[in-house]
Amino acid sequence: MLVHPEFDPIAIQLGPLAIRWYGLMYLTAFAAFYFLGRYRLGKPLYRQQSGLQVQDHEDLLFWGAMGVVLGGRLGYVLFYKPAYYLSHPLEIFFIWQGGMAFHGGILGVTIALILLFCRRRQLRFWPVIDFVAPLVPLGLAAGRLGNFINGELWGRASTVPWAMVFPQAGDGLARHPSQLYQFAGEGLLLFALLWWYSSSPRPARAVSGMFLLGYGIFRFLAEFARQPDAFLGFLAFGATMGQLLCLPMMAFGIYLLKTAERQ
Repeated sequence: MLVHPEFDPIAIQLGPLAIRWYGLMYLTAFAAFYFLGRYRLGKPLYRQQSGLQVQDHEDLLFWGAMGVVLGGRLGYVLFYKPAYYLSHPLEIFFIWQGGMAFHGGILGVTIALILLFCRRRQLRFWPVIDFVAPLVPLGLAAGRLGNFINGELWGRASTVPWAMVFPQAGDGLARHPSQLYQFAGEGLLLFALLWWYSSSPRPARAVSGMFLLGYGIFRFLAEFARQPDAFLGFLAFGATMGQLLCLPMMAFGIYLLKTAERQ
């Protein structure tokens, strides 16, 4: 049995300025997006497929980051704690207290790219989002690593040899380190899958469909080891909120793959 090392939540202290691990993980996610995207836009194949030029990439990162933060926060408010935030509306803006939802983040990115990026530049949405999809999973991996360092979103009680006691849980039970399962699945494995899949010409919407289907599968499986949020518990048919939100995501991913344009 292992014990979580209880890392100091502050990664770097510069006088009065405290840089927390989770903020550092967000920075890592945006850096991975930026450098991977610049690498691909250095090749004619990806510029031709996406319609993007190297000079577009910084704006793409800016609007994507805005979509992630705003969509992730609003998604958490609407999907997980709507009644609480209806009673405490000002706390919607207290992002430093935590509370972000990936499914809201992906909706936020989609809206930002459609309304604020593609429309202004007169670019086709699907080729752009197909370019974006493979750049995202390493950022997801960084986020899950941040969850593990913070000792949050721990797994269900388990007797597997690598089960870990999270002192933050307060019950002394050995649990699945489910943050690391998600780090490996929806982070590293999904990145490898999408990077390989998108390295050859694909019909429009296919890479996005593979992203939605792949993330949905990896997240759905990881939820079997993850402790559901205490304020929600298990929902219909013993599923978690994360699993229920993955179902329409996987269905839409399959739809995109089946209806992808043939080029």
